[in-house]
Amino acid sequence: MDIERGRRWQPDAIMRIYSMTKPIVSTALMMQIERGLARFDQPVSDFLPGWLDQRVWTGGKGAELATEPAARPVTLHHLLTHTAGLTYGTRLAAVGGAKVEDPVALLYPVGDAAMARGLQAYAQAIGPLPLRYQPGTRWMYSVATDIVGAIVETLAGKPLGEHLAEAIFSPVGMKDTGFHVPQDKAHRLAACYIAAPDESMRLADDPASSSLLMPPMFESGGGGLVSTMDDYCRFAELLRKGGAPLLEAATLAAMTANQLPGDCELKTIALVSDPRLLPEATGFGLGFATTLDAERASVPATGDFYWSGAATTIWWVDRTRDLTILFMTQLLPATAYGFQEWLKRQVYAALD
Repeated sequence: MDIERGRRWQPDAIMRIYSMTKPIVSTALMMQIERGLARFDQPVSDFLPGWLDQRVWTGGKGAELATEPAARPVTLHHLLTHTAGLTYGTRLAAVGGAKVEDPVALLYPVGDAAMARGLQAYAQAIGPLPLRYQPGTRWMYSVATDIVGAIVETLAGKPLGEHLAEAIFSPVGMKDTGFHVPQDKAHRLAACYIAAPDESMRLADDPASSSLLMPPMFESGGGGLVSTMDDYCRFAELLRKGGAPLLEAATLAAMTANQLPGDCELKTIALVSDPRLLPEATGFGLGFATTLDAERASVPATGDFYWSGAATTIWWVDRTRDLTILFMTQLLPATAYGFQEWLKRQVYAALD
């Protein structure tokens, strides 16, 4: 939990869950869609005016970057499936990801500079940037769920963290989940480490001085939450049991089914620099990945749904086997040791 201070791991440790924030924020938007506050096919520009008249990158970089008009507006469905034309900018490199050279991604620091003014300012700053591809034609892991968070805020009329606390955390009993760690719980925040090429580790975020000890200006719907094993297990178990009281069964079924164009596989349309992030026979729903073919995926888990976080936090639900798995540590990057596929193989080998 904290090597420097000799503190052992505790069951109630508070951890950075990074991209495991995405399923929670996606669920929040789906709850609002169920209430009739928005539609899947609704343009993002209905909620964020800065997203009108978008253009799409066709070539070049910097001052010579060329664009064409978007063939269709970016919709909520595009955001939830990461097919909106967005990128992750340069932010993944900060948590151990690959060096960014994509010409569109290199424009995203304009949005990052707006984070100090909050989630709405960030979303409005991203809107005028060129899209990386025509909406709905490719898949690219991106800041889309941050934009989802901004729309959730708009629909709720209150900050994202406040809405999540009222709509999800309180009803589910996730008492230690939020966008920062309160002072009376600071002693429970785990240290976070980053793996070096020689397999050594260095401290990446000291719990004694972490920015997580203060409420952030930018509440990242794509990766800003902290949580505990017990809290996230409550959320995952709720989904395994059908989604109530947060979601109707039909809504959860849509979220966990493959929603990619033509029911294709992720690898068929993905633009990604690191193929290790994309296992074989994988689809993507509305906030979750799902296994489409157990034989080609090398794990008997067809129909499961899952996602992971940058600090090697992993979870999945297999409703066919009544199975919920949650694995938490605090080691960047998620690809350092290939835990996710290894853990799945070990679990199913033990069951079979």
